[in-house]
Amino acid sequence: MSQDTNHISDDTKVAMPIRNIISIVGAVAVSTWAYSGVIERLNRIETNQEVRKEAIELNSEFRINWPRGTMGSLPDDAEQNREIQALQLEIERIMEEVEENDDWIDAFKPPKEVQDTIDKVRELEIRMTIMETKGS
Repeated sequence: MSQDTNHISDDTKVAMPIRNIISIVGAVAVSTWAYSGVIERLNRIETNQEVRKEAIELNSEFRINWPRGTMGSLPDDAEQNREIQALQLEIERIMEEVEENDDWIDAFKPPKEVQDTIDKVRELEIRMTIMETKGS
């Protein structure tokens, strides 16, 4: 063999049928398309995983901090809290007024007629008990 045929250079000629060249170009195109599809699918899966991970972390934070009140409160909750505080203040005011004016409660005695009726009812209860025990 001659020395010129043993060296490969940019001037080296290759003889190949056109259908082989088309097949190679087609295979490269299909491979590139399939590779892009796989990479796109992997990217989508990784993105979904990151979104879910973030949602789980936020849910855990919410689940722990909301009952503690460290995340604030809803406007309705704030309004209800204000109303409850106002009602508590009103009840305290009423209780103070009752305590100041409860002498009449401590000194209350039923009218004589009511007390007499109570005494008569007690006497009748005693008589009924005696009659029941004698009849047995």
